[in-house]
Amino acid sequence: MILLGCIVLRVEASFWVAMKSRGRHQSTSKECREQMRKIEAMDGVVAVIIGRSYGGKSLAAGSRTGGIRIQRKVPGGLKAVMQSAKGLQEIFIRTEADTEDGISAKILELE
Repeated sequence: MILLGCIVLRVEASFWVAMKSRGRHQSTSKECREQMRKIEAMDGVVAVIIGRSYGGKSLAAGSRTGGIRIQRKVPGGLKAVMQSAKGLQEIFIRTEADTEDGISAKILELE
């Protein structure tokens, strides 16, 4: 088995087969999955990547599960946090070039 960038390859019957690559943080609450699907469906969004979870934390008083807050623009996309059922979930929203401002405005409209 070889790790090539983000694609894991393994030899099977004398040829390479691409295996599905999964990070260690791949689960979240139902409301968060629904929000991520809505974000992924937006024009200019390439992918939504789940990051680290912080149990017991909250976005703010009165925040609901699935609530999202954009933290900052970074090269390649947007860093954000989402309120999950068990705490905060970091997410990275991979975007096409120069679409970050429009996408962050659309995300604020989702709430």
